[in-house]
Amino acid sequence: MTTQPTTTPDNTKKNSTLFYIMSAVLIFNFLYRLLATANEYPSQSVRWLEMAIDAGMIVGLIGIRKSGPQWLLIVALIAGVGLFGIRMHSKHSWATGHWNYSLDRR
Repeated sequence: MTTQPTTTPDNTKKNSTLFYIMSAVLIFNFLYRLLATANEYPSQSVRWLEMAIDAGMIVGLIGIRKSGPQWLLIVALIAGVGLFGIRMHSKHSWATGHWNYSLDRR
């Protein structure tokens, strides 16, 4: 009986791409929520979904931490934890996920 060579798929490129995408999303989302002013409250289900996605991206980034540079991992993790830190700023920040909140004049 002949032995067939086993080939394992090379997931390093896919993990590396995913690492960079998740890092960029966390960092840019943090900067957006820090700098942009919110003007309306989202529904409660959207609020919890945003927090679940942020937490999932942090956990996923930790899972593939060896796929990219460590400095980018640290910056992305700080940004991810900062997203939850923004929510602790005030009751408006908890509801909107943004640092600033202002009502539009109509």
